[in-house]
Amino acid sequence: MPDVILEQANENEKESLNFIEEAINEDLKNGRFDHVQTRFPPEPNGYLHIGHAKAICIDFGMAQKYGGKCNLRFDDTNPTKEDTEYVDAIMEDIKWLGFEWDNVYYASDYFDFVYDCAVKLIRMGLAYVDDSTPEQIREMRGTLTSPGQNSPYRERTIEENLRLFAEMTEGKYDNGAKVLRAKIDMASPNINMRDPVIYRILKASHHRTGDKWCVYPMYDFAHPLSDSNEGVTFSLCTMEFEDHRPLYDWFLQKLQLPVQSRQIEFARLNLNYTLTSKRKCLNLVNEGVVSGWDDPRMSTLCGMRRRGYTPEAIRAFCEKIGVAKSNSVVDYSLLEFCLRDDLSKKSPRAMAVLRPLKVIIDNYPEGKTEELDVEINPEMPELGTRKVKFSREIYIEQDDFMTEPVKKYFRLAPGKEVRLKSAYFITCTGYETDDDGNVTLLHCTYDEASKGGNSPDGRKVKGTLQWVSAEYGVDAEIRLYDRLFNAENPSSEVGVSDFKENLNPDSLIVLNGKVEPYLKQARRGDTFQFMRTGYFTPDYDSAPDKLIFNRTVALKDSWAKIK
Repeated sequence: MPDVILEQANENEKESLNFIEEAINEDLKNGRFDHVQTRFPPEPNGYLHIGHAKAICIDFGMAQKYGGKCNLRFDDTNPTKEDTEYVDAIMEDIKWLGFEWDNVYYASDYFDFVYDCAVKLIRMGLAYVDDSTPEQIREMRGTLTSPGQNSPYRERTIEENLRLFAEMTEGKYDNGAKVLRAKIDMASPNINMRDPVIYRILKASHHRTGDKWCVYPMYDFAHPLSDSNEGVTFSLCTMEFEDHRPLYDWFLQKLQLPVQSRQIEFARLNLNYTLTSKRKCLNLVNEGVVSGWDDPRMSTLCGMRRRGYTPEAIRAFCEKIGVAKSNSVVDYSLLEFCLRDDLSKKSPRAMAVLRPLKVIIDNYPEGKTEELDVEINPEMPELGTRKVKFSREIYIEQDDFMTEPVKKYFRLAPGKEVRLKSAYFITCTGYETDDDGNVTLLHCTYDEASKGGNSPDGRKVKGTLQWVSAEYGVDAEIRLYDRLFNAENPSSEVGVSDFKENLNPDSLIVLNGKVEPYLKQARRGDTFQFMRTGYFTPDYDSAPDKLIFNRTVALKDSWAKIK
């Protein structure tokens, strides 16, 4: 069986294996395991972010490659921070990314089993009840350079420990009065092995088990036991758990569990210009810096989805950064590159003017309207064209006109000729201004022979502008989203006031634009390329009678120039 799995995984693959695949191949060859089973184990205490996307791709991707299984398991061992709201959101995010779990489990499903394992450790003389305070335990644990000190309660008898742990379970003691600790080695060079706490008193209602328990296992204890009980062969996690691996193995070995799961660590995803800390992101939400967890500027998957990111782009991004052991910071521009690459292939083009400037084509017949053919997507010619209405009065971008053009300015100016996309050549003959000198209206003429954007006499123009008919254009709120922070490492400081110092003041600009009526058909999840501007998607609050579009990403990386 292992040979068949290996053959299936490596079929038609020429690239070198990453270290996780090498470890899996090794265990399949030596017979440690005869199949591959992984799990994605989020704690349901918040929303998933871009960093979780990498873990999801690795956990589910490894199972897919080897024809194995990947379960979704919620590590719900802390009832004071967990909620079904997060459970539902996590499920939605995983499905949106394009993955499907084999089973859904909860750590709370195993509470009886984990509790029995704790009692077994007590009976083996490998766990004891400690009355010390958290501060005393922390002090007794020692430092990285000095050994810890044994607790005065470490030599309690097995019978006394069984009695005290039973009384803890019955609710006889207050929160924090006692804990159950594993008895390992207070002189271990690995501080995680210095008699870690494995159970604490927590009189809180659990979102699934209600008030059945008033003692709850610690993550480091429940996690390996859940993995083994569930049949997980490869427990894939980020590098911060590397020092916890000896403890993970110790629990499995001492309890002689039938499945000795193997923990393998990989580098977490660190992305510049973003925050992923749940605590710090919560500060942003509570302080009103962002509108909520799904604010399109957040690094949460629900926020990125609302902004218009595609699952294909995120998966491609995770594949490009690869699997490594050393932590590093990935540049945000790589994520945007993957996004542009995906959107350019699938997004219909659309006419939109974000900052409208009205143009009257004086020699175009009044009352005349014609339908012009515009390509749906030049990268997909098989999609053909669609009709766009053209009339005497149109809107163009304010930035596409200058009264005194600078050198190499190829857009519209007095006496200058440009091409209107898929329409005609026009020449500016004059303009009007308000009392402050702002240009409010342009007057132009058009060349009727240049219909379609080409002149029969072969003359060339360098500028091509998008436009929207003034008669048929539709009002739309345009939200220009950008990176929330100016600092590459906004989390270098811990206070929310420090975050505000690093905020990008232009992370959200709201404009009142004009778009072609075709966009009234836009639905949630659709993406469009607004010509010469960027990629946009309808906001969740958008409706046919009140269009709202979020900018997903600009056509070009403007941050490269800033840096």
